[in-house]
Amino acid sequence: MNTRLFPIMLASAALLMAGCTVGPKFVPPVPPQAPAFKEQPPESFKASQEWQPARPGDQKIRGAWWEMFGDPQLDALEDQLTASNQDLKVAEARLRAARAAIRFNRSGLFPTISTSPSVDNERVSAHQPYFPAFEANNGTGNYSLPFDLSYEVDLWGRVRRTINASREEAQATAADLATASLSLHAELAIDYFELRSADAQKQLLDDTVRAYADALQLTRNRFEGGVAPKSDVAQAQTQLDEARVQDTDITEARAEYEHAIATLIGLPPASFSLPPAPQTPMRLPVIPVGLPSTLLERRPDIAADERRVAEANEQIGIARAAYFPALTIGATGGFEGTTVTNWLNWPSRLWAVGPQLSETLFDAGRRHATSEAAQANYDGTVAAYRQTTLNAFQEVEDNLAALRILEQEAAQQHQATASAQESLQLFTNRYQGGVDNYLQVITAQTIALADERNDIDIQRRRIDASVLLVKAVGGGWDTSQLPRY
Repeated sequence: MNTRLFPIMLASAALLMAGCTVGPKFVPPVPPQAPAFKEQPPESFKASQEWQPARPGDQKIRGAWWEMFGDPQLDALEDQLTASNQDLKVAEARLRAARAAIRFNRSGLFPTISTSPSVDNERVSAHQPYFPAFEANNGTGNYSLPFDLSYEVDLWGRVRRTINASREEAQATAADLATASLSLHAELAIDYFELRSADAQKQLLDDTVRAYADALQLTRNRFEGGVAPKSDVAQAQTQLDEARVQDTDITEARAEYEHAIATLIGLPPASFSLPPAPQTPMRLPVIPVGLPSTLLERRPDIAADERRVAEANEQIGIARAAYFPALTIGATGGFEGTTVTNWLNWPSRLWAVGPQLSETLFDAGRRHATSEAAQANYDGTVAAYRQTTLNAFQEVEDNLAALRILEQEAAQQHQATASAQESLQLFTNRYQGGVDNYLQVITAQTIALADERNDIDIQRRRIDASVLLVKAVGGGWDTSQLPRY
């Protein structure tokens, strides 16, 4: 082939490489929208320190959001989770695999070059027919060093769309990693606060058991003095025994939370323990909520679904490219000789180059089915994206409502607990003065204990709702943290 044809061939190849891209251009799907969250605080609660809607200029949640709760023990556990949680390592490994897939697909933009050097000798059968006959059994030797090149020209954008699809998947996987991290850190925070709530319940029940033991001793003294009937002693004993049962039962729940924390930070439960530290009332952190529209950029799970919609759009284009012919440029070059001495001589060179065009003429509807499947998958990812958005709105609304209502409930419960304590003191004094029977004291004790336990439980629920609200608004994450590939 005349070497002057090479520039023409290279120019033609460059034009072909530009090609065109078939299939739809990606347009982000329209998500469900709302002008504001429904659960806005009433006027009397807008000054609340528990939470407030974010306003322009408000500082967003940043980085280690759990530090807002001001608990050094929780901070240390969260850091251990970041370093040692196995589920987080699984998500990180998936991200590395997705990045490798980009490099794999990007290699399709370049030719594949291979070589297969060989040295062989051949003796043919003496009984094989030859023309002319005197060539019979003329054995040959061959030394070859070929280099083969194969390159598929991306005429219709199949390779480029494959690369784009892998990029979208890698970004979605990065968002999955952020979602896993946010969920695991939130789960640890909730388990930790549940454990501390159990510690507070245990301390309350320990104090209650001691108080009931003192009450039992009082009724025994009164019975022995002939002032109180035997039934008072039986009632006081029953009340004490029931309190001991509750006191023992709370340790089972605490053990489960401790085991869960150990697993989250990558330790076997047998090698981990947290000393009791009863939860004290705390001021809940201010959590900037923002508008529903900003939530779309702050939730990693929404971002992951949006990227997978883009990936599904690329798959539609890949499926459509299969309807068009594929152009492959093949080339072979190298050296071939009959002996070692002439193997690599210039006259021993060989080469061949040429394009190959291939087109499927009949496939019994295979490409059509593939295109339909790609379109259906796209529709499904759009629906999943919108459903994830709706779920995110619901989670924010649920926890805004929980914080607003629980703030009112906490104030009411504090009042109820104070009233119950006052009532218990009054009935105890009246019983000691011989005015009332012990049943009144038992009733007041039961009510006071229930109110005190509910006080602790409401505090726990408020903290849990705060953690879940942080999680619902993305924990300080936003789409700017997505890697660019």
